[in-house]
Amino acid sequence: MKHVRHFTPSLFLSLVHICLVQANYAPYFFDNGARSTNGNMALLSLSEDTPVGTHVYTLNGTDPEGDPVTYGLAYEAGSRRYFSVDENLGNVTLIEELDREKEDEIEVIVSISDGLSTVSEKVRILVMDANDESPEFINTPYIVQVPENTPSGSSIFKIEAVDKDTGSGGSITYFLQNIHASKFTIDRHSGVLRIKTGVTLDYEKSRTHFVIVVAKDGGGKLRGDNKVFSATTTVTVNVEDVQDTPPMFIGTPYYGYVYEDTLAGSEVLTVVALDGDRGKPNSIHYCIVNGSEGSFEISNTTGAISVIKSPNQLKKEVYELKVQASEVSQEGDVSVSAFAMVTIRVVDLNNHPPTFYGENGPQNRFELTMYEHPPEGEILRGLKITVNDSDQGANAKFNLRLVGPGGIFRVVPQTVLNEAQVTIIVENSATIDYEKFKVLTFKLLAIEVNTPEKFSSTADVVIRLLDTNDNVPKFSSDYYIARIPENSPGGSNVVAVTATDPDSGLWGEVKYSIYGTGADLFLIHPSTGIIYTQPWAVLDAEVNSKYNFYVKAEDTDGKYSLAEVFITVLDVNDHSPEFNENIQEKTMIIGSPVKIEAIDQDAEEPNNIVDYSIMQADPANVFDIDQSTGEIKLKSYIRSLDIIHNITKNKDCIWSVVVQAKDRGSPSFSTTAVLKIDITEETLHKGPMAAFLMQTKDNPMKALGVLAGVMGIMVLITIMISTAMFWRNKRSNKIMPVRRIIKKRQTPQTRTVRMEWLKFKRPSNAAEKFVVEDDSKSLHNENSNNNIHVAPVPPAAPLPPPPPALATGRDAPGWRVPTVSGSLTPKFINKQLKKRGHSSAHNALVSELKMKFEKRNAAVGEPHI
Repeated sequence: MKHVRHFTPSLFLSLVHICLVQANYAPYFFDNGARSTNGNMALLSLSEDTPVGTHVYTLNGTDPEGDPVTYGLAYEAGSRRYFSVDENLGNVTLIEELDREKEDEIEVIVSISDGLSTVSEKVRILVMDANDESPEFINTPYIVQVPENTPSGSSIFKIEAVDKDTGSGGSITYFLQNIHASKFTIDRHSGVLRIKTGVTLDYEKSRTHFVIVVAKDGGGKLRGDNKVFSATTTVTVNVEDVQDTPPMFIGTPYYGYVYEDTLAGSEVLTVVALDGDRGKPNSIHYCIVNGSEGSFEISNTTGAISVIKSPNQLKKEVYELKVQASEVSQEGDVSVSAFAMVTIRVVDLNNHPPTFYGENGPQNRFELTMYEHPPEGEILRGLKITVNDSDQGANAKFNLRLVGPGGIFRVVPQTVLNEAQVTIIVENSATIDYEKFKVLTFKLLAIEVNTPEKFSSTADVVIRLLDTNDNVPKFSSDYYIARIPENSPGGSNVVAVTATDPDSGLWGEVKYSIYGTGADLFLIHPSTGIIYTQPWAVLDAEVNSKYNFYVKAEDTDGKYSLAEVFITVLDVNDHSPEFNENIQEKTMIIGSPVKIEAIDQDAEEPNNIVDYSIMQADPANVFDIDQSTGEIKLKSYIRSLDIIHNITKNKDCIWSVVVQAKDRGSPSFSTTAVLKIDITEETLHKGPMAAFLMQTKDNPMKALGVLAGVMGIMVLITIMISTAMFWRNKRSNKIMPVRRIIKKRQTPQTRTVRMEWLKFKRPSNAAEKFVVEDDSKSLHNENSNNNIHVAPVPPAAPLPPPPPALATGRDAPGWRVPTVSGSLTPKFINKQLKKRGHSSAHNALVSELKMKFEKRNAAVGEPHI
């Protein structure tokens, strides 16, 4: 029993394991077909332009027991790994770039596993073509040999290009660049190159042609875009020469020269002809057809022409030879020929230089005397010059030119053959100036043109000039500025003007004169140009300090020029300052200055600047004076009449001050004046009317004028208002009151107001005519010295202001404004004064002044009682 119990558990586990193993089923892939994007990748097609990193497929399978599965990819040994897979999700990613042209099929082993069983399958992935290849020409470079006589339209070569792509991307068409300029054409499908119809090749014109051929594919998709690729190549067409062109002479026209010392048999020149067919040229045979006259011969092979007679036996100066060049083939046959003309000139040796001749034979110096500034284009007829070269032909050709100051003369002719009369012509008359050049010297040069020796000769041309009156006197300046003191005596020198005339002799003498409105006081020396004042002239800067006039410089022929003279009369301190009155009276209000003024008639500073000072005053410490303005004011500590009374016993407050006015000239002049100053105190200081009365105290007519003007304005305003009201009522056809006041009726207690300012009642006495009274009349009497002396009364304490007078509605007299229809009685509104403090002070001042006025009147009336 124990034995059985021991083996029973292990046996049971073994049986269970065997049952489980036998029950496990292998996983498998889904087969969704070739166009599916998931499954086992069988027959998957990918374009070769698929970007690396693209998710291209999803492996998809299952396990019958529902266990999770994993996926794998494997490749055969030596194969490239193009894909990777996510083992859990089955996502397949491209990791290597595809290229159909290298590998169009890829074999991959895909696997699926449930952990116990693994299933593997080999699948084939097709790589689809994309248009990623360009056409390529094969068997390059292309070099074609074509005879120049190949007929037009003939095929000369076939170009071939391949494209590894398939479909339209692999189809190729051909065309030429610059088809219009090319002599060739190409079949677009076969690539056969032909000569254009109607076009021929010519070796002599162009030996090589470069044809650019373009091969283009049919286009296709590449990464989503339609792409077309092309390639180019160059076909070199070498044209082969064919014997079809006659020979040509090189270096035509031909000229040769036989000189007088040339020996018989000497070579004169060589002609050269070449076969026009340069590729395979034939040899050339030369001969003289005509023109030789037995004097010249030519080498048949080299073309060298030689003279066979001595030069002195040659009967003509010029020989025209006709030379023939013929092609000779290798068989010795003469084919085509060409002709050329050869000119041979018999010339003398260049052994004579040009020579100048005068009237008496050879001469190398020519002289002429003439006046300056001859007309331009005039021929210098006094010069008789001939030039000659004894050589012949080109040796006798030479040029003439003048060497010296340029642009003055020119020589004619400039080129001479053998002999000519030399003419010199004026080209620039202004430069032929006696004042600049008294003698003009030139070199007349003759030099050969086309000879290697360049023989030359010279002759001196000397031209002596005579003076003419061609210059105008010229001042050293266009204007002269001078200064002269006003106290200069008559005949004083002012300024010296200078003018020069470069002409010689009497034409260079200058005579001076002056004229103009400002020249009356001045004279000028006719020879020296010194300007001086008239003997009787008296200059005064205060009358006229500026003079200007013209000075004239004239030569003996009447040619002249002008200059302007400006003369300034300098002021001299010859005037003293002057007061308008020697004794002046001024009224001074304490706190305000008075001003005196003196005028100095001198014209300039500092002579007319006046300084003021107080010379004498009693007492001396009362006044100050401004040195520049002449304002006199009291010392700063004097602020009232009481202080003045404490300083002096003079009760009338009138001072006599001696004031000096002194100018700043050198020497200085001065003038004194007595100033009587009436000192008063400003009492009317309330309002602008008081200020105006104080300002016009010394000028009562000004006050009356202002008062009359104010009254006139008031009358004018009244007339305008009345006229406006009349026309207004006339237009409305109604009788309207002048003024309508609509206001709520008030209680009797509030209707009464203080209207003292509106009452029109007759004053009881003369002292009550003005509300504000001033003691300025008494002060004025004192200042006028009317011998009325009143002792000053000390001011009394101000009285309290009177109680306001109340005007009731019953007692107040009615104030009616008449109108067309009746009258309108205005209602007075009771208003209290806003500023009682100001009204009280005003009333107190009025009471105080009123009391002063009454006391003063009482004191004045005592002597008459």
